[in-house]
Amino acid sequence: MFQTKNPSGDLATKYNLLAKQLDALLEGELDNVSNLSNASALLNQFLENINWCGFYLVKNNELLLGPFQGLPACVHIPLGKGVCGTVAQSKQTLIVEDVHAFPGHIACDSASQSEIVVPIIVDNVLYGVLDIDSPIKGRFSKDDQAGLEQFVSVLTDHLYL
Repeated sequence: MFQTKNPSGDLATKYNLLAKQLDALLEGELDNVSNLSNASALLNQFLENINWCGFYLVKNNELLLGPFQGLPACVHIPLGKGVCGTVAQSKQTLIVEDVHAFPGHIACDSASQSEIVVPIIVDNVLYGVLDIDSPIKGRFSKDDQAGLEQFVSVLTDHLYL
């Protein structure tokens, strides 16, 4: 397991290894759905204390549910609404320590307490967002942000418009 709280391992080193694993896993595959599916499965396998991870993709000027791991989720999210829509609009990663305190939070899973959302930019175009939820308040750190931004950077090398 990818233990984010493990004192015997540096979190940045673990995320670096995860990014390398993603790159190797996606090498040579040109299908975006396959690549996003494997990316969400890899995150789900290695991250602790999460209850949902996956992608929302820009389609018809909104976010549409893409490949994910977890319980069924909201399918359509307007740009600018909720955490995912806010990140899509700002194109900036957002960590929310308590989703219930976030104005306009869209609750797809009542067990979710905290969330991190990272924008996915391909060829200077917003492609979608990576969304990860946790049943623990304050689960995500700045180190998680840096590691997940690195993960998305590698992922974008394997996505095609």
